[in-house]
Amino acid sequence: MKTRVCRLYGQHDIRIETDDIRPPGPGEVLLRMSAGGICGSDLHYYQDGGFGPIRVREPIILGHEVSGTVAALGDGVRGLKEGTKIAFNPSRPCGRCRYCLEGRPRHCSEMRFSGSAMRLPHEQGGFREFMVAQAAQCIPLSDRTSLAHAACAEPLSVALHACGQAGDIRGAQVLVTGAGPIGALCVAAARAAGAAHIVSTDIQDATLEVARRMGADVTLNVGRDAEALSPWREDKGRFDVAFECSAVSSALQDAMMAVRPGGTIVQVGVAGDLPIPLNILVGKEIALRGSHRFDREFEQAAAMIDGGLIDVGPIITGSYPLEDALSAFEAASDRTRSVKVQLAFE
Repeated sequence: MKTRVCRLYGQHDIRIETDDIRPPGPGEVLLRMSAGGICGSDLHYYQDGGFGPIRVREPIILGHEVSGTVAALGDGVRGLKEGTKIAFNPSRPCGRCRYCLEGRPRHCSEMRFSGSAMRLPHEQGGFREFMVAQAAQCIPLSDRTSLAHAACAEPLSVALHACGQAGDIRGAQVLVTGAGPIGALCVAAARAAGAAHIVSTDIQDATLEVARRMGADVTLNVGRDAEALSPWREDKGRFDVAFECSAVSSALQDAMMAVRPGGTIVQVGVAGDLPIPLNILVGKEIALRGSHRFDREFEQAAAMIDGGLIDVGPIITGSYPLEDALSAFEAASDRTRSVKVQLAFE
């Protein structure tokens, strides 16, 4: 059996190729892939050949935000059948290391994550027409669920985990800095968690409009007006919680200025080193917490999408067939018009 794949060889070097695909073994399923979202890490691999110390050292099939339909079952698979729609969990923790045994598998010492160049050989991803996967990674969905929406379960699970890092936010005043895919989904997750008022900031009107559709009460273009958050800085800050999703130093400083004393900032965006105004952190006794990937939130995200509790549709701003992968990556790189761009495999 043959399958077309989207394979990255290096910086700006994407090729559509044809591979053989084996039948599923025990505990595995063959998936007919449907949709795949281009993540920030995929863009870093494409634009820069990697990010930080993680570099592409051999050809890699990208993609970890994917969905599909079960095409065939391996021996011993239960709970799935041919034709079942699924959301695919790209995480494969070992289950044996210290962190797995402590109940924190997202920190697994031997984590295998689809579409990642961290390890050698690289972990191949889901940007292909067919893929053999562990059945345990496949979360079944109802027939009514859009597979394009199902492919957003992974980024939504990141946002849900970030909300969990903030604790109980019912009735809270919330700031979300950065209105990319994760920022927009943090808005939706905060709304679902009972936040009373949500302000979203960014430097692009197009992304802010998506954040508004995802549940933001107020959207502010801080690129056009650097003082847009001034009313929320009064009286030492008015926000109870901030989700910093941009990994831009000015946004982190904005969050620190606008969060009240004793408030919480959850750092979700990832970049290199950022300067932290320690005088503000200490003087206002702000709790600064990191948020890394997800654990059980993946199943929660898939269930929320499947049940219509969160509509991820507004973040999907483009869909391209596999043969137009280069155009898809270029569109995803343009934040003036794109939030979440997907590849369509069917």
